[in-house]
Amino acid sequence: MYEASDLRKGLKIELDGEPYIVTEFDFCKPGKGQALYRCRIKHLLNGSTMEKTFRVVDKIGTPDIYQREVIYSYQEGDHYVFSDAKTFEEIRVTAQVLGHSIYFLDDSMPCTIVLYREKPVEVTLPIFVEKKIGFTEPGARGDTATNVTKPATLENGYEFRIPLFVNQGDTVRIDTRTGEYNERVSKA
Repeated sequence: MYEASDLRKGLKIELDGEPYIVTEFDFCKPGKGQALYRCRIKHLLNGSTMEKTFRVVDKIGTPDIYQREVIYSYQEGDHYVFSDAKTFEEIRVTAQVLGHSIYFLDDSMPCTIVLYREKPVEVTLPIFVEKKIGFTEPGARGDTATNVTKPATLENGYEFRIPLFVNQGDTVRIDTRTGEYNERVSKA
C-alpha cells in the first residue's frame, strides 16, 4: 500500500480495483487543515483521465503490475507480436495499446512491456529510432529563419514536422516518446 506522501508523477496506483498512472501531481497545504495531494490520473486500460484529491491519511493500492523485457517479432492482423527475451514466450499487443508507437517499431527491436494481471497495458520503445523520410516538399531557398518546419511523411505513413534543410530520402532520428524530429542522421 502506498500513502499519499508517496505520490509522484509516473507512479502506478490502484483505485477501486483498477490500475492508474499519475500524470500530474500538486501538493497543497492550505492555511489550516491538513495537506492535500491533487493528482491527474490516467486509467491504464482505457486511457481515460480524471482529477483525484488525496488526503495525508489516505491509503492507495499497489497494482499487480510488472515489466518484461521483450523483442518485437512481427505483426499479425491488428496485433503486434513480441517475444520474451529469456523464455521466448509470445505476447500479443493490440494497436490501441501501442498508439503512435506502431510507426516506430522495427524487427528485433528491444522493448519493455508493462503487464497488469497478465494483460499488456503499455509498451516502451527505445527513446530514439532512425527512420527514412518517404516524402517531403523541398525547402524554400533563402528561408533561413530559425525553427521553420515543413511537413514530412515516413515510408510507413507517419506524418510529422521537420526542419527545412531535411530532404526526401534522408534518415532522421525521432523521439518515440513525443513522435517529434530530433536530428538528421544521414543525407540521401
